Formats: sequence, structure tokens, C-alpha cells
Amino acid sequence: MFLPQHPLRALRRGAHALLDTKRPFLAQLVVTRRCNLTCGYCNEYDDFSKPVPQAVLEARIDHLAKLGTLVVTLTGGEPLLHPKLDELVARVVSHGMVCTLISNGYAFTPRWIDRLNRAGLTLVQISIDNLEPNEVSEKSLSKIQKRLVVLKRHARFGVNINAVLGSCSPDATRTLVDEVERLGFFMTVGLLHDGQGQLDSGLAGSELPALYREMRRRSKKSLFHHVGEGWEDRMIAQRDVPFRCRAGARYLYVDEHGMVAYCSQRRSEPGVTLLEYTADHLREAFETPKGCEASCTIACVRRASALDEWREQRGAARPPRRVTHLPLV
Repeated sequence: MFLPQHPLRALRRGAHALLDTKRPFLAQLVVTRRCNLTCGYCNEYDDFSKPVPQAVLEARIDHLAKLGTLVVTLTGGEPLLHPKLDELVARVVSHGMVCTLISNGYAFTPRWIDRLNRAGLTLVQISIDNLEPNEVSEKSLSKIQKRLVVLKRHARFGVNINAVLGSCSPDATRTLVDEVERLGFFMTVGLLHDGQGQLDSGLAGSELPALYREMRRRSKKSLFHHVGEGWEDRMIAQRDVPFRCRAGARYLYVDEHGMVAYCSQRRSEPGVTLLEYTADHLREAFETPKGCEASCTIACVRRASALDEWREQRGAARPPRRVTHLPLV
């Protein structure tokens, strides 16, 4: 089990967040929109954007700390394309928040790993969609296998591999998971979607329900990834799993322009800049049903909302203007 650099401060933040619904559990902060891959399903990248200036991001990190945020995940695009990523990690950690990272893994080198070790990174999540690249995804085991070995040797932070079911055959998925188990990393499983944003069995076909249960049994999860589970089987079977979404409150998605969104799929809502985001905004979002909960496949939103499922929502529903979905993360 990997602990944050300041575990007691993080524990206090977590305790305060449990008691006070106006504190975010998780914020995902985009540090650059640029990515070194061009995966077909992804709408989270471009190939030209400059990194968000360090000073701008540090002001956003400071404000997240002021709001009482527990976990800050630096994301993109590909966050390792930001040359000051380790200094951003250190800024998060300096406030007693837990810092994690979402990466495709291609850019990890011993030098980068050492910089992130010293900065106090707690966990990196890397999604692997298949064994070899295809038109859907370039996030392939063959391309980063050597990087994973380097991470195993040098990283003092946790490494979680998210295996996406349906993007390759069941046997290929088992090969991928065998390698993750050999390396001893944390492992979670995600689900593929089609062009309309609905769950797609892909190359798993009719084996998807059984394959998901098999891979779930083989999973090795961090404490964070144990929270908010239990909806995936029903989503595969019925594609309808309502919950009380706390996006905009317990979960914040902050884009490269500093705008707070409910999630990466509803980037124009609520449409408030982070530096102007207050406890009143958090309270309103906490009480507001979002209208797309039943078909939501965004696992981080479900996790961040899970501990408040027993609390009612008293606000008027705010139906989405446009809904799309990404794979589970």
C-alpha cells in the first residue's frame, strides 16, 4: 500500500471532507491538452497545445487546497509533456493533498520517475487497451512494456494499470493481465464504448459478462479503487444504473482554461472558473441531479459520489445539453 507523503495531513483532510459536503474528494486538473497519441475514441487531446503555464496551474492548485480538496489528479492530454510536472506535484503535496497522475506511460524514463519520486507523487494510473495498436487505441502493452519494467524498478509511487475489456480478444486480455500480475502492479478493469457512447462488448462479444467477473477477481486495487464499486455488472446487463451524482462538488474536472466542469463530457457546465468557485457553487452542485446518471460510465465520478449516496438531493434536475462517454477510468 502506497501512502501519501503527508499521511496525517491527508487523513485530516479526508475526515473533514466526510463531515463537510462542501469539500471535494477528487479534482482532475488538466495541465496540457497536448498528447503524444491519437487514440480514435478519445476527445481529451490535441497535438499542438502548449502546456498551461506553471504559475497559472499553481494558482489553481492553491485554490483547490482552499476549497478543502482531498485528492488532485493531474491529467491531460499527456501530463508528462508538461516540463514542470514534478514541481506541480510538489505544489499539490505541499498543501497536504494527495497527488495522483493519469498517463499513457510512453514518456516514463528513470529521470522522470526520479523527479516524481522526489516530488511526492502517490499513484499513477496507466490504461492499456490492447496488446498491439489499432485504429481505436494506441495504448498498447507492446509499446510500453519496457516502460513498465522501468517503473517497477524505480518508482516509489504506486502504479495502477487499467485494462480495457473489449478492445482486444479475451485471450489477449488475459495475456495483458498476466504481465501486470507478474510485475505486481495494482490493476483495475474498464469497459469499451461504441461511437454513441454506449457500452460495447467489442472483441469480447458474448463473453464480456464472464470476462468482467474473471478480471475483477484477478484485480489488485488501491484503497481508492475499492470505493464506489458494484454497479458494473448491472451496467453490462441492463445499461441503466442510477446514482446520486455529486459532480461539481465531490468531483471537479478543471480544463486547461481553468473552467470547472461536471466532467469531461459536460465541459460547459456549470461554466464557472475555478478561481471564482466557492462553497456556494459546491453546495449547489452537490444538491443538483445531472440528468445523465443512469447511463454514466465515468468511474471516478461514481467513486467520488459513492460515500454520499445516502444523502438526498434537493435541487432541480439539470438535464445535459449533450452527453458522450469515455471508457471507465
